[in-house]
Amino acid sequence: MRGGPSVLGIVLAGGEGKRLMPLTADRAKPAVTFGGTYRLVDFVLSNLVNGGILRICVLTQYKSHSLDRHVTTTWRMSSLLGNYVTPVPAQQRLGPRWYLGSADAILQSLNLVHDEQPDHIAVFGADHVYRMDPRHMLEQHVESGAGVTVAGIRVPRSEASSFGVISPAADGTRVERFLEKPTDPPGLRGDPERVFASMGNYVFTTKGLVDALHRDAEDPRSVHDMGGSILPMLTERGVAQLYDFDGNHVPGESALEHGYWRDVGTLDSYYEAHMDLIAERPVFSLENRRWPVYTHSGQLPPARFCAGGIASESVVSPGCEIRGQVTRSVLSPGVTVAQGAVVQGSVLHDNVRVGRGAVVRGAVLDKNVDVPPGATIGVNPERDRELYTVSEGGVIALGKGQRVL
Repeated sequence: MRGGPSVLGIVLAGGEGKRLMPLTADRAKPAVTFGGTYRLVDFVLSNLVNGGILRICVLTQYKSHSLDRHVTTTWRMSSLLGNYVTPVPAQQRLGPRWYLGSADAILQSLNLVHDEQPDHIAVFGADHVYRMDPRHMLEQHVESGAGVTVAGIRVPRSEASSFGVISPAADGTRVERFLEKPTDPPGLRGDPERVFASMGNYVFTTKGLVDALHRDAEDPRSVHDMGGSILPMLTERGVAQLYDFDGNHVPGESALEHGYWRDVGTLDSYYEAHMDLIAERPVFSLENRRWPVYTHSGQLPPARFCAGGIASESVVSPGCEIRGQVTRSVLSPGVTVAQGAVVQGSVLHDNVRVGRGAVVRGAVLDKNVDVPPGATIGVNPERDRELYTVSEGGVIALGKGQRVL
């Protein structure tokens, strides 16, 4: 950030994403398509870049080719100003082993920190859908003198087991306890049925992070994870502070969108986040031109609606050709819906083809899935469970190029 403290952005993008299978069978979770034309990683990168953090390393590991290619071809910054977004694969700098956890991933990549010599390091997760201005969080961090500032969002206490939980002290900012996915955490003062969930976004002083990583590496009992190891360590030392996401305001956001954040780690949450996009008054809009989400979707013609084709309450990307009926759905580039076909409440990735008279309901179809004429998905639940992946919430998911019977 020019005129202020120097900040290096580190994006943790090595997650396997098992709960998003089959969408992650052939790619890392941050590379999964979202909202038609975007990848999940585009949201965190857009937040950092819009907020003036312009030197960013994306740490990758699991099935990273698709992610590496997307970052390399899309996120080209000004070399004249020394800015960059670069994918950094596991380098085995500390021996013949892969990353043991998110903390170990940064430890093995400390050469990036030594090269840049930043004052602070922003460590953000790569697989959440949200808008956030990181400048607000950085300002609080610098003013407080904390070793680490962790972003938290209020969630129902019943959901706490899915997150790291931040228990603030009486002053509301110092972190008193950091609990990784607890089953029975204490509620907030004055709001006992809610807790602060960690968003997976942290700002560290460089010295504080480097020291903590080395201490963690020497602990044979550690799981070498940011939430499971580093945050509890710094909390015990009294140098961790909470940043309340509710106080973050992004230029151009509506009152309805304020505070929107979704962890799309499961098929159900991924599907529900797409349904958020297509509501009549969307709680998350992709149209904020003052805080855009950047991506690159190729050189494609505008979508075509032919021979009575219609789409309502839907997001339709460039290159689509609609001859059937589409309602409450999100279509990625190159999707074709033939005459007489019906697509309802579904998410179709790149180049999905829905044949004449076919029906697709409540489904997520990965790229290059071909639904033959007359085939049905989402009509016969028992048959769908025999043939395809079906989530707890009933979302039907087909992997890349999976055959439809």
